[in-house]
Amino acid sequence: MFRNYKFIIIVLSLLSLNSCFLKSTSDKKDVKAKGRVALISTKYGDMEVLLYDKTPQHRDNFIKLANQGFYDSLLFHRVISNFMIQGGDPTSKNATKGQMLGNGGPGYTIPAEFDTSLIHKKGALAAAREGDNVNPEQRSSGSQFYIVQGQTFTDSQLAQLEQRRNSQAKQNYIRKFISKTPSIKHKLDSLQKSRDREGISKLISEIEKSNKTKIDSVSNFKYSAQQRKIYKTIGGTPHLDGAYTVFGEVIKGVDIIDSIANVKTGKANRPIDDVVFSIKMLN
Repeated sequence: MFRNYKFIIIVLSLLSLNSCFLKSTSDKKDVKAKGRVALISTKYGDMEVLLYDKTPQHRDNFIKLANQGFYDSLLFHRVISNFMIQGGDPTSKNATKGQMLGNGGPGYTIPAEFDTSLIHKKGALAAAREGDNVNPEQRSSGSQFYIVQGQTFTDSQLAQLEQRRNSQAKQNYIRKFISKTPSIKHKLDSLQKSRDREGISKLISEIEKSNKTKIDSVSNFKYSAQQRKIYKTIGGTPHLDGAYTVFGEVIKGVDIIDSIANVKTGKANRPIDDVVFSIKMLN
C-alpha cells in the first residue's frame, strides 16, 4: 500500500460488532475489551485500541515500543480520506515542514501474521510494510502502522475483490512453483527467449493441471456473511486483506479516525498541520 514506506485479517460476534464499532469517545457505555489495550492520544481526542492475541508477534512488539516511549510525539505522517491514517515513523518526531517521511523504523521487521478472520474493517489497526518487489515474504514494518477509515462496499464489489484475490493467489503459487523447480524454470526461460507464446501457455496449463489440488486450496477465499455485512455497513479497505497484517482494532474513539482522515494534506499526503500522537498501554 504504502507509498512513502514503499509499502507500505477477528471477526467478532454481532453483539461484539455493535459494541465495538459503533462506539466513540462520546458513548455513554464503556466498551469492555478482553486483552491488551493501548491508548493513542491526539489533539483530536483519544482512541483505545484492542491488540489481537491471534497476532502475538505484532501485539508484543507494539506493547514493547509503547512501553519504551518509542511512539511519543510522532506524527500521523500520511493521511488519505476514505482510506487510512498512517504513523510510526521515528523520523517524524520533530520533523521539519515539508520533510519527506515514511522510511523510518526501529531497524527490524516482523514476520507476517495473516488470518482470514482479521479483516480491514473501519478501525482496524494494521502494519505497514515495503512492497512485494523488495519484500516477497510481506514482512511488516517494525513500527509503522495504519488505522483504517475506508468506505462501504456492495456485494458485487466484494465478489470482484474475492475473484481478484483468488486469481492473485493462483498466480503467486505458480510463480513460486516455477522458481523452486529448476527444470521448469529453464524451460520457461527458453520459451520466453524464443517468444513462444503458445508454448508458454501450454506449460502454464500443465503446471495448473498437475498442481490443481494445491492451487484450489490457496485460491478459494470467500468472505463470510458477517464479514460482508461489516464491509457493507461499517466499511473498510477489503482490497488490503491477505496482504497486510491486521493486529488490532479501535474499540473506542472511532470518530477520531474521521477527524484525522479529513485534515488538509500536502505533498505525499502529509497533513499540512502536524497531527502528533503518543501511545501508552492501559493494561
